[in-house]
Amino acid sequence: MVFKVSKVSTTPIDGQKPGTSGLRKKVKVFIQRHYLPNFVQSTFNALTPEKVRGATLVVSGDGRYFSKDAIQIIIKMSAANGVRRVWVGQNGLLSTPAVSAVIRERVGVDGSKATGAFILTASHNPGGPHEDFGIKYNMENGGPAPEAITDKIFENTKTITEYLIAEDLPNIDISTSGVANFSGPEGQFDVEVFDSASDYVKLMKSIFDFDLIRKLLSSSKFTFCYDALHGVAGAYAHRIFVEELGAQESSLLNCVPKEDFGGGHPDPNLTYAKELVARMGLGKLDSAVDPPEFGAAADGDADRNMILGKRFFVTPSDSVAIIAANAVDAIPYFSSGLKGVARSMPTSAALDVVAKNLNLQFFEVPTGWKFFGNLMDAGLCSICGEESFGTGSDHIREKDGIWAVLAWLSILAFKNKENLNGDKLVTVEDIVRQHWAIYGRHYYTRYDYENVDAGAAKDLMAYLVKLQSSLDEINSVVKGARSDVSNVVNADEFEYKDPVDGSVSKHQGIRFLFEDGSRLVFRLSGTGSEGATIRLYIEQYEKDSSKTGRDSQEALAPLVEVALKLSKMLEFTGRSAPTVIT
Repeated sequence: MVFKVSKVSTTPIDGQKPGTSGLRKKVKVFIQRHYLPNFVQSTFNALTPEKVRGATLVVSGDGRYFSKDAIQIIIKMSAANGVRRVWVGQNGLLSTPAVSAVIRERVGVDGSKATGAFILTASHNPGGPHEDFGIKYNMENGGPAPEAITDKIFENTKTITEYLIAEDLPNIDISTSGVANFSGPEGQFDVEVFDSASDYVKLMKSIFDFDLIRKLLSSSKFTFCYDALHGVAGAYAHRIFVEELGAQESSLLNCVPKEDFGGGHPDPNLTYAKELVARMGLGKLDSAVDPPEFGAAADGDADRNMILGKRFFVTPSDSVAIIAANAVDAIPYFSSGLKGVARSMPTSAALDVVAKNLNLQFFEVPTGWKFFGNLMDAGLCSICGEESFGTGSDHIREKDGIWAVLAWLSILAFKNKENLNGDKLVTVEDIVRQHWAIYGRHYYTRYDYENVDAGAAKDLMAYLVKLQSSLDEINSVVKGARSDVSNVVNADEFEYKDPVDGSVSKHQGIRFLFEDGSRLVFRLSGTGSEGATIRLYIEQYEKDSSKTGRDSQEALAPLVEVALKLSKMLEFTGRSAPTVIT
């Protein structure tokens, strides 16, 4: 079939500024006339011509509501803008890490390689007709578009007057693998629908020792549970955990991807992963059933993860530190050593201590995976993580939830390889407590105040910046709240100069650093679709092994009290309690 290209007149639409995680809004916003096409055309116009004309692009996402319609729109716009071929995961499903893997690893039958991708996801935000939708563009390295590109996209959205679309191109059947061929003014245009899991599974098998993990999962002493929260991870869970590794089908929870995530909130934390938390013995009610030895959950687009042991929660900050500490021994991909490690600024300093002990390069970066990508592209970083349940390595340029689960299973398999027939397995809790005994413990919690009035949130942050000019005033408030909390010795806004490209990122979080190594960090998060989210991070380091077994909330209670008093949280927001405590 031959298609024609139409130029559709349009006008700029306010509020199309992509954040570090792309553009996220309510579905009702995205379905407005011209809203999605304006953003897609603005993205094409921000790219260099060779990244569009004759290029191969990936278009898929987490399967949330409006994804299937959006995929058809982007296919038609790709054809009109001279793209040579579009690759779509079957049923429009590709996890964010799988998209990165496809860009970096997949080779078409004609030798083609992808140069970028439109990823349709709002990550861990809810889905459905009245919930969230999102779109972001990833580059040829498989990572998110840098600020130089997202800034151009935003500028283009403010001046756009027309977009190109092949309106007469028929909708593609994305439920079945195959290739559809068309012709247009600039030549041939193909759409290939391919198996969503194959490329990603192949990559995972090249990184981990699947035979060793399979032996662990086949042990009668080891039980396992994985909760996809009805996100796109379900498209990979059966293939990897059941078919490849031999786990029982019953070990999979909520692994059928749904447009509305089953009505739940696909955020893998102790608040929203209720079913898994209860099954792992961490619910409010005691279960009569013995919990599994290992549990894990994913978010909507499968780039985040939560790791649980039997009645035991592993903080994301501890998780990345423990993976880094054990990677060389337990994961074949890292057998020749680590290049370096990195964490986001709000993440606890547990990884710093590992890096110092193992004499590894260490980097502290702003929140946003693109900062890790720069380090990885330069060969400076092997493993990285952030406290918001994101962990990953240089195998791709996105955080990777299933990778993190396989990393933990690898560590458990390695620790138990001579012990599968013994009396007792080394458990998740054993591994974490052994780590604390060697490296000390970073007591850590995060308070999220979601959907706060945006004006009130900005006023609170401005007040904290102003307060930072006087350490005497800060410490007066601290001692007035809790005399047993040490003095603040430094207060600043985190600023980062990228060691690779020299770019400077300012205003990346407000920090209060205490004499004993404790920290308070305040940030505004851009991951919601409306209102503002204030994130408060609280950390205290304990090296004394006799004091590393305390309840985290109990240990941090004095610092929490100080943080709330220091920020005037109640006065500014009207909130007497956070929405989520992690």
